[in-house]
Amino acid sequence: MSDTLHIQHEVASHGHSGEPHVHHHKETFISKYIFSMDHKMIAKQFLVTGIIWAIIGGLFSVLFRLQLGFPDQSFPILETFFGRWAEGGKIKPEFYYALTTMHGTVLIFFVLTAGLSGTFANLLIPLQVGARDMASPFMNMLSYWMFFAASIVMLSSLFTQTGPAAGGWTVYPPLSALGLASQGSKSGMDLWIIAMTLFVASQLLGGLNYISTILNMRTKGMSMTRMPLTVWALLFTAILGVLSFPVLLSGLVLLMFDRHLGTSFYLSDIFVAGQALPNEGGSAILYQHLFWFLGHPEVYIIIMPTMGLASEILAINSRKPIFGYMAMIASLMAICVLAFLVWAHHMFVTGLNPFLGSVFVLLTLLIAIPSAIKVFNWITTIWRGNIRFTPAMLFAIGFVSIFISGGLTGIFLGNSTIDIHLHDTMFVIAHFHIVMGVSAFFGMFAGIYHWFPKMFGRYMNNTLGYIHFWVTIVCAYLIFWPMHYQGFAGMPRRYLDKSSWVSFSQFHSLDAMITVATIIVFAVQLMFVFNYFYSMYKGRRVRTQNPWGATTLEWTTPIHPGHGNWDGEIPEVHRWAYDYGKDGRDFIPQTEPVGENESTH
Repeated sequence: MSDTLHIQHEVASHGHSGEPHVHHHKETFISKYIFSMDHKMIAKQFLVTGIIWAIIGGLFSVLFRLQLGFPDQSFPILETFFGRWAEGGKIKPEFYYALTTMHGTVLIFFVLTAGLSGTFANLLIPLQVGARDMASPFMNMLSYWMFFAASIVMLSSLFTQTGPAAGGWTVYPPLSALGLASQGSKSGMDLWIIAMTLFVASQLLGGLNYISTILNMRTKGMSMTRMPLTVWALLFTAILGVLSFPVLLSGLVLLMFDRHLGTSFYLSDIFVAGQALPNEGGSAILYQHLFWFLGHPEVYIIIMPTMGLASEILAINSRKPIFGYMAMIASLMAICVLAFLVWAHHMFVTGLNPFLGSVFVLLTLLIAIPSAIKVFNWITTIWRGNIRFTPAMLFAIGFVSIFISGGLTGIFLGNSTIDIHLHDTMFVIAHFHIVMGVSAFFGMFAGIYHWFPKMFGRYMNNTLGYIHFWVTIVCAYLIFWPMHYQGFAGMPRRYLDKSSWVSFSQFHSLDAMITVATIIVFAVQLMFVFNYFYSMYKGRRVRTQNPWGATTLEWTTPIHPGHGNWDGEIPEVHRWAYDYGKDGRDFIPQTEPVGENESTH
């Protein structure tokens, strides 16, 4: 244990669970629950903040789906929520754009990036590699509070006079670079940029911490190739974030300059109300390059942690070793490299040179190969396994299913010729919501159900978990599958009311069905939130140290681990993380020495 951590361990708390601890220190509510430096508490802070944001972001989608599903009707509830933005119970077109912008921003960045990585990287990295805490607990705490500050700023933008940012979650200029352009380009946009700046700072603090903890703080015997795949996935996720988020930050700083300092990075030859603006020489396409250079690695920053969580949960609940451990690591690495080489497939219709486009087509289709390797390995892992269908296992299997069906539609969009027809249609919405939104949520739910006993010493309610799974998977397909057909028919995305187009009138009943499914699935997520908070205090207590019969180190800690995780020495590791169904035994923990006749990984 390093000196700094030893000091950290001395001054830190040790919980009040009645277990013997090395040191006792008086701690206040504030030092234990608010400005905590314990990685497990910080994980819970990230998760609860993420849940609150998920409810807000999900509610936005329910509210604008009301309008999309029933364009002729007015809903007084909309006026209750939004006041003058929805007078007479109908959302105004400019405010609809603000709603979709905030929905995308909140769910992509604040829930599926910070909520997912922040929770599971914090919870699992020290526990699974055998460390007392993160490399820098203080920096870890700072990472959460930067995220919290970003949340406050983003939330406050909803209450400004001119409304929140409205330019799509990608906030393309010139709309975002000119305050004159629309109501949603005024102070709401400034707050959006400030919030995202704080968010990037939070991600960098967290990411550097995760990388250094994994590389420097593994316990004795924990070689890189003995690490669980969750830790590998979180390592690559952190590397992606540290390399790509600064590019977004630079793009946002230049955007702020264009907005307030009279520069012309993204602006040129623009007329507003017949008046020519003085800006010359900028390019709005430059912003797209900077944004998507983050934006494409971002989809893997979202999906990679869930790949790790699913790998772990599928192996544990199939009672079989993970299939192709080294291939799984290699495919994560391949995704990590290729993620930086495909960003321009978002830009096939920007006038990109067709030859350059073909290079990005090739690279985009190549990234399907490591993803396919992972899918085959997951299927082979559960093949003929002795499967336990816990809620976590159902969500992990659901994750694989949805990842496949969502990923296949990416092959369409990765081909530039087909993408020219499908770009900015509902097909794009369908594709990325399934592959990145729904499947990432499924991986996240799997992780929450599975590691909840480690977080709180209690179980979540299984019956509610099963209802949550089945309603969610059915509604997810009912919502997003039909959108593919709308996209093929050319229905554009981000349009508030399509009822005046004769060509889209055939989809009226489909849109109504999608809206009903959205309301049902949102209600079921609220049931999950109830299950989460209720189980925290009233759930069935965990009686055994290792309730799932898992091999990894986090289940060798006490049921209610204090700050420092292990009482006494940190266990030594002797084998890889997937010894299930070996030598006639159900599982063999990583801490058990290898016998003379055994082969080891």
